[in-house]
Amino acid sequence: SHGVEDAGRKQQDILEEMEKTLQQMGEIDGCSQGRAQALMLKGKALNVIPDYNPKAEELLAKAVKLDPELVEAWNQLGEAYWKKGDITAAHTCFSGALGHRKNKVSLQNLSMVLRQLRAESTEQHAQNVMDSVRQAKLAVQMDVRDGRSWYILGNAYLSLFFNTGQNPSISQQALSAYGQAEKVDPTASCNPDLHLNRATLHKYEENYTEALEGFSRAAALDPAWPEPRLRQQQLLDFLERLTSLLENKGKVKVKKLQSMLGSLRPSQLGPCGDGQYQGSSGQKVALEHRLLSALQPGVNTGAVVLGRVVFSLTTDEKVPFTFGLADSKGPCFAVTVYNMVQSWGVLIGDSVAIPEPHLRHHHVQHQGKSFSFPGIRVETPLLLVVNGKMQGPGTQAAATVAYRAQSE
Repeated sequence: SHGVEDAGRKQQDILEEMEKTLQQMGEIDGCSQGRAQALMLKGKALNVIPDYNPKAEELLAKAVKLDPELVEAWNQLGEAYWKKGDITAAHTCFSGALGHRKNKVSLQNLSMVLRQLRAESTEQHAQNVMDSVRQAKLAVQMDVRDGRSWYILGNAYLSLFFNTGQNPSISQQALSAYGQAEKVDPTASCNPDLHLNRATLHKYEENYTEALEGFSRAAALDPAWPEPRLRQQQLLDFLERLTSLLENKGKVKVKKLQSMLGSLRPSQLGPCGDGQYQGSSGQKVALEHRLLSALQPGVNTGAVVLGRVVFSLTTDEKVPFTFGLADSKGPCFAVTVYNMVQSWGVLIGDSVAIPEPHLRHHHVQHQGKSFSFPGIRVETPLLLVVNGKMQGPGTQAAATVAYRAQSE
């Protein structure tokens, strides 16, 4: 109902409407059942602002005490506890509401708090995330036209993606759920959290143009929220630094670069050069050594490339680890490595062999800026041979990526 140019006034408008609503409610009177409803409505009005309101908690707690069957009061009380930071109490409220009556609001909220519950182990957290997906699916099944349910399902899949080994099919399910939210409910496109979370996934998938557009849209929808604008600028800075380093081959002096590349030897292929490499099928295969410039877009099955590290590029987020790889001919290629422990890395001058490299030519355009470069994505350092040695299991770790898990 409002244009993007009015986004900066949203919280003030909500506060003014809340005050008007509270004035219209007047004094609370009536019988026990009517009084519970009135307490709930007043608590709900106070609960519309994003910050915790102790008066809202007090009124809602009284409402559920007067009428334990009042499901909406349980849901509102759960949200009040959530804002307070008492995730366990919020979980109890939403679960209790479902005990009285199955409803999509409790399922939606339960899906979100499950991902934030304190877990005793990584296994327990993974179980909570799986349960979060189940609750979100149940909410969707109750009303397939509810955009908020689809959005929350997208967030649940997003969390599942980053907690269970980054299965590409799960990332597609998250993107599909976000798209469905916008399809069934046009107002979902006005949700800055949706755009930021989807952009976070696009960035991880190296869909940089889509990521930048998402961060930009989130920033426009919530001007007071600094995170989207910060993420957008960080990604632009990363792309600018990366393309500059690739163009200049890490600014390594010509003689030193010639010496580095001239000393590459087949022995540095390690197990990728002696027929001992185990392919995705589980069979040992002989890989053909190719120049970087000979690679084709997509997965280069049966091939291996060998080069020298000419630069590494660090970011605040740590993921991915990015470095430039060059061989005896052609341009420098960007290599992005995911799912590594923070202590893992390569140094300038290291030889790196990449079996069956996945090549993608990136062409990024955003707000008058453009970036083009070849990139090789590596899902785990276990696939790399550094200075003739295959990387050990201690180099692998799960991805940790920040996104906004709560929708309101």
